[in-house]
Formats: sequence, structure tokens, C-alpha cells
Amino acid sequence: MVQKEQGDITTQFWRFLWSSILIALSGCLGNVVDAIIVGNLIGEDGVSAINLSRPVVQFMFTLSMLVATGASMLVGMHIGKKDQGRTRYIYTQSLIGSLAIGLVLSAVALLWPAEAASLLCKNEHLLQPTREYLNVMLLGAPAYMLMWALSSMVGVDGSPRLVSVAILIDNAVNLSLDIVFIKFCGWGIAGSSTATVVGHLVGIAIMMWHFRYSNCNLKLSLKHEDSWAKSWGRILSQGAPLALASVCLTLLLLCANSIVLSHTGRAGIFVFALCMNLLQIYNLFLAGTCRTLQSLGSIQVGKGDAPSLRLVIDKCLRFITIAMVITCVFVWIWPQGIAELFGCDNPTMLAQSNHALRVFALSFIPFCYIYVLMIIYKLYSYHKMALFISLALSLTVIPVLWAISQWAPKAIWYSYLVAYVIEAIVIYILHKSAHIQFKIKPSNDAD
Repeated sequence: MVQKEQGDITTQFWRFLWSSILIALSGCLGNVVDAIIVGNLIGEDGVSAINLSRPVVQFMFTLSMLVATGASMLVGMHIGKKDQGRTRYIYTQSLIGSLAIGLVLSAVALLWPAEAASLLCKNEHLLQPTREYLNVMLLGAPAYMLMWALSSMVGVDGSPRLVSVAILIDNAVNLSLDIVFIKFCGWGIAGSSTATVVGHLVGIAIMMWHFRYSNCNLKLSLKHEDSWAKSWGRILSQGAPLALASVCLTLLLLCANSIVLSHTGRAGIFVFALCMNLLQIYNLFLAGTCRTLQSLGSIQVGKGDAPSLRLVIDKCLRFITIAMVITCVFVWIWPQGIAELFGCDNPTMLAQSNHALRVFALSFIPFCYIYVLMIIYKLYSYHKMALFISLALSLTVIPVLWAISQWAPKAIWYSYLVAYVIEAIVIYILHKSAHIQFKIKPSNDAD
């Protein structure tokens, strides 16, 4: 019986993982290939403008993590407990919240377009392309929020393959329209963000197919004995660690862009943009692993099945380790080819890019482990540790980056690696001093 259960978990694990990897791959390709197309059709300043706009895109992602990811973890637990009423109620609340946030962000683009761009970019040469790209992204925020809300819910409800297909087509439309809007329509950098929004709308339409299935748990319902405030408290509590990590990453992007731009100029910000695109490759595996761990792990927590949860965690850790080693080796062997993909042909920039990419390839390894560990703490209801990690992930980097830029500017690319090593040491000390044991607690947030 135990072997059969382990076999079932293994089957579910690979089904969730490869679907999640396809989702992450699509998103990764969408971001990276998008920047490659912009770099070759518009130039290096176009790539820099996208990177300068990333804090706002990351902020939208943060809000989707807070609402959609928090709600999907609760939905997974309720599905495991076969609590249909709470499943539908949480699902409905998450859709309402996601759309409301998207509309507020669109209003910002309509009312304060220039102010939003000026917060991100102080360089006059890069301000206009940053504004053009950003405004369209904000206007399309409702599509972005709804896309990720539905993908989180549909995936945990048993259709991860449909989600992967939807996001693959989303990004295929995005990349195809990039060329059409930029090259043939002459829309410039705004064409890139317009293509992204259209792709999300197509992805949403495809995911609606899930609701044709008779065993679909996701039905709209506002009727439940839980109060509105209590339900949202649970949603926000579940999503808070991941959302806080994303909030801190948003702050880190703002600060890092400012520090790098002020100390290294336009050439340095382009190199930094390359490193952030390298992070997208790591996120391909990290996001797939974390999505699988959240979805499949929360179901095991809802069932109270500790051995199965442990099996899922072990498989996730093994997979992310192998993926990171392969990625790191590839970057160390072929850094110049990565820079050339983004339209870089300046010898000085290429030399600086080669060094920075190799350093960042090492830096992101502890980052990935720490991020996965944060989710593990959350699944075992060690909320304070999860919150600490979510804050430390990015906030540690900011002072380290600033200090190195002031006193050892030639070593600025080592800032992330130093910060993540410090974080890992502190987490280990806190874990040991608190005598933490990974056991499923009976008093879970889902109750």
C-alpha cells in the first residue's frame, strides 16, 4: 500500500512539475526572447527600458502572489479536505480581488503616466522609452492579474496541462506580435508591451475551457458561513510570505537599478539587464519547482499525509539542484553568446558582461534554495520563519550592494552572492536556535 501511494505521488509530482516547467518556460521565453527581439529591433536602450520598468511589473506579480497564490494554496487544502463550499468561496473572492487590483493599476496609467515613469528612470535618454513601455503594461494590468489568478486556480484544480498550453500560446502570441507591432506597425517599445497584453487575453480565453469539465471545483459562489474579512485574512496570510518576498524584490530592483545606473552608466545598466534576464532562466526551474511544491504539497497538508509531503519536498530539492548545476555550467562556458543574443557587439560591454554573468550564475544558486525553503516553512506552518526569509531575500542585498558600490565598486557584481551567503548562514542559525522540526501541525490556516 505504501509503495502504491508513493507511486501515485511520483506520478502526480512529474505531471505537476512538467506542466509547471512548461508554464515557467513559456514565461521565461516570453521575457527573455521579448528582450532579445527588442534588443535587435530597437537597440540596447530598449532592453534597458524594459529592465527599468521591471519593478512595476514585479509589483503586479507581487499582488498576484498575495491574492492568487495565497488563495490557490487554500483551495488546494480545501480540495484535499473535500470542502466544496470553502473552495468555491475562496476562488470567487480571489477573482474579485484580482480584477479590482488590475483596475486600480490601470487608473494610475490614465491619471499619472509621466509620474510613474519618472519614479523608475532618472536618465533623460531612457525616460521616454520607459514611459511608453510602462503605460501600456499598466493599462493591461486587469488582463495580467486575471491571467495569473486563473492559472493558479485551474492548475491546482487538476488541469495543469491546460494552464501550460494556455501560457505557451499566450507567449507565442506575444512574441509573434512583438515583431508585427515593432517592425511592421512602427509602434516602437510600446508595441512590445501591447503584444504582452494581447497574449494574456488569449491565454485567459483558453483557460476558460477548464470550466466545461463536470468535475470542476471552481464555481462562483459568495455563500459561505465564513465572513468576508475572515476569508481574506486567510488568503493574505497564505500569500504574505511569497508576496513579501516579491515586494522586497520590487524594492531591490528599484534600488539596484538606481545604484548600478549611477555608478556604471548606460553600459552598466545594460549588463545588469543581461544578469536579470539570466535570473529568468533560473526562475524557469525555480517557478516550476515552487508551483509544484505549493500545489501538490498543500493537498498533502490538507490530507494530513506527512510521508507524502516529505516525498514531494525531496523530489523538488533534487530536481532544482540538478537544474541549477546544469544552468550554471552552461553560463560559465558560454557567457559571450548570451550577451550577443541581446544585440551586444561592443567589445568592452562584452568583456564586462562575461564577468558579470558568471558571477550571477553562482549568485542565484543560494537564492533558489532559500526561496524553496521559504515555501517549505510555510507548508509546515512556521509562518514567522517564512516571513523572515521573504523579507531577507531582497532586503539583505540592498545594503550589501550599496556598501560594495561605495567602497569596492569594481566588485559590484559580487553583491548578490555575498548577500545570499549571509542570509543562508543566518537562516541556519535561527533554525537551530528555534529547534524547528518539520511536522504537519493540526492547527493549519486552512481550518
